[in-house]
Amino acid sequence: MSVLSIVKYPDKVLRDKTVPVGNIDGGLQKLIDDMIETMYAAPGVGLAANQVGISQQLAVIDVGIRDEKSRLIVLVNPEIVHLEGEIESEEGCLSIPDYTTVLKRAMKVLVKGYDREGGPVEIEAEGLLARALQHEIDHLNGILFVDRMGRIKREFFKKRYSRTIE
Repeated sequence: MSVLSIVKYPDKVLRDKTVPVGNIDGGLQKLIDDMIETMYAAPGVGLAANQVGISQQLAVIDVGIRDEKSRLIVLVNPEIVHLEGEIESEEGCLSIPDYTTVLKRAMKVLVKGYDREGGPVEIEAEGLLARALQHEIDHLNGILFVDRMGRIKREFFKKRYSRTIE
């Protein structure tokens, strides 16, 4: 396993909608292992494939650092099929280091997809896991958490962040 480079904002790959995974093969298994290693090394609670420059619908999540009941989740071709409620909480992103903001997200989610062996997966989640699922699936759709901020907050972010990347 190896730690991959995490793509940073404003890289274009973060804005592109990823393509569905067609084959679950040895190459995908290695990518999954490398993504898990990268997420833990960062450290983060989730990582989408496009955050390491791979435009595929693949994400790894482990909120176990903050929620001991949780376990490592590998999601292939995930989709959110139900959202419920609303909650505000602080959020950050490995692709936008040293920046967090309070965002509204659904309180509960139902996600369907496949595990690393290609078996169907259905996850009902709330709390931090629900937030992480929404965040990573947004990534796979080319949406960054800063896109979910209000217009004024987003303009402030762009001004502040453009200074740090110059």
